[in-house]
Amino acid sequence: MRPGLVLAAALLLLPAHSPARADAPRPHAPPPGGGSGSQLITAEAPSARATSGTVAWWERRGGRGWVRVGTAPARFGAGGLVPGERRRQNTSTTPTGVYALPFAFGVEPAPAGTAHPYRRVTRASWWCQDNASRSYNRWVEPLPADCRATEAERLAAYPVQYAHALVIAYNYHRPVRGRGAGIFLHANGKGATAGCVSVPEEAMERILRWIRPDARPRIAIGWAGA
Repeated sequence: MRPGLVLAAALLLLPAHSPARADAPRPHAPPPGGGSGSQLITAEAPSARATSGTVAWWERRGGRGWVRVGTAPARFGAGGLVPGERRRQNTSTTPTGVYALPFAFGVEPAPAGTAHPYRRVTRASWWCQDNASRSYNRWVEPLPADCRATEAERLAAYPVQYAHALVIAYNYHRPVRGRGAGIFLHANGKGATAGCVSVPEEAMERILRWIRPDARPRIAIGWAGA
């Protein structure tokens, strides 16, 4: 099998923070069966060096298996994609793997019909990326004394990208310093991201209206191979 790709159904059997395996096939067509979740977002690039690709969202519907319910063009990190366990901070790479989506957030109110946990951004909202901080890879409000502002992202400073977003639980549950922080699925900015996955704002709103916490939603990120 080609390296760096994600077989979505197989990865649903793994813990939500599991990185992509070297022998895992592409993520774009989840086959029936496997796992306990019934909602999945796949984010696929054509190669590890690509900065654009496709996001699709899927539901598992009884005997019909996985049904695709939406697609959108996607953007990835300016540095391409890299297996999550090999990613390093400040490389502008998007980590491949399968990850939980613990909560949504945004500068704007949640779209009507949003059921997923949603946190509104305020002027005091930051995402700490300081490796020395106890709050590494966490939303903080206000910025704690041990998290330097130069090593944190003020969320309100990105009203376009963070109009609506979902936290991707990469390096989130048991953070490893130096591996990277603040990986989200968010609305498009002007170009490639700093490591996140982005989609048009209209697609981001559709995803937030669709996603449900009881469906145990996850995102599978990978590439299709050279």
